[in-house]
Amino acid sequence: MTHVLAIDPGPVESAYALIGEGCRPVRAAKVPNAQLLDDLGHMPLGLDFDHAAIEMVASYGMAVGAEVFDTCVWIGRYAETIRRRTGTDPELVKRLQVKVHHCHDSRAKDSNIAQALVDRFAPGQPNRGKGTTAQPGFFHGFKADIWQAYALAVYVADTKQE
Repeated sequence: MTHVLAIDPGPVESAYALIGEGCRPVRAAKVPNAQLLDDLGHMPLGLDFDHAAIEMVASYGMAVGAEVFDTCVWIGRYAETIRRRTGTDPELVKRLQVKVHHCHDSRAKDSNIAQALVDRFAPGQPNRGKGTTAQPGFFHGFKADIWQAYALAVYVADTKQE
């Protein structure tokens, strides 16, 4: 598997991570949903992929608000655009699978997942592997939801190789 694109969707903005060989981040950002949808449909330079995954919402019995339903609409729009572009449906992955894969615990929080990624790909590097502007690290530019999109991409790469 050469490149994996993973999307952590949101109601207004979504994070994505494109990884290459060795799970190295190729591109990662958090952008407005309309921009990501347009990018997915028009194949901008540097957003080519062999496999795609989108984080899927899951119900655990609690009431949810309008933002969750808005996110579901975007998941469908992204999935349809990816299918049209590649001819295959993206993999829909629940966050629980990603938590267990990286942390071996369903109760893991986002910070635990990010730390597991740092421990795996940037052990001992200062600033959680982000580096500086002058000397970018493995995770340069990562923040908030980008970590979760990257974690999803690594999960897919790992499970597709097994």
